[in-house]
Amino acid sequence: MSLLKRSALVTAVVGGLTLALAAPASAHVTVNPNTATAGGYTKVTFRVPNEMDTANTTKVEINLPVDNPVASVSLKPLPGWTAEAVRSKLATPIKAHDTEITEAVTKITWTAQPGSEIKPAQFQEFDVSLGPLPESGQLIFKALQTYSDGTIVRWIDEPTTDGSEPEHPAPVLKLAAATDTAAAAAAPAPAAAAPAEGSDSGPDAVGIAGLVAGLLALVLALLALQRAGRKPADEQTPAAEAKVSV
Repeated sequence: MSLLKRSALVTAVVGGLTLALAAPASAHVTVNPNTATAGGYTKVTFRVPNEMDTANTTKVEINLPVDNPVASVSLKPLPGWTAEAVRSKLATPIKAHDTEITEAVTKITWTAQPGSEIKPAQFQEFDVSLGPLPESGQLIFKALQTYSDGTIVRWIDEPTTDGSEPEHPAPVLKLAAATDTAAAAAAPAPAAAAPAEGSDSGPDAVGIAGLVAGLLALVLALLALQRAGRKPADEQTPAAEAKVSV
């Protein structure tokens, strides 16, 4: 095999391995962790990546569910961003610590100051303390992401019934009973667990599969190069036959 052909083969293999390593990652707005104890307090982080190449994210709006409200909402200050919490009157009052709550925070808006926008290939995290949480169900936070060019991406699609991920999924915080949460924490982690439906582990599984495929391709290419570097037996001239006895 000529040096040019060998170089082309190596380049192709390296390119394929690079694509395998660069498997697509989750790029939507998420809430972390995505599970909390029902009836308790928790701190969650809204992670917002910039998925555009030519514009910055300048504003993030998180809408809290009015049909499953949270009595107390506290925001952690974030340098370079101003935060505004909007309170609304509840159609059905809720109780927290034996006190009737008639209004609750229903929307949080973070606005970037000049120079603090989320730039391409970057992300930002926004911390919120919530509680007491509802006693059951889940909290769906519909999010709006505004870019400097005026584009607004609406992460508002609710979870599907078949478990597939919608195009613009809303962040979802699942509420688990205290006993279930304690049991999950005490249980040993399985050696290899399948990713949960609707979680962010799907792109990670794709990345691992791509990495394995890329490594296998690299090994096969190296073996091919090694075989190509050896001349066939019938093309070699044995030293014994090259000598003439006198």
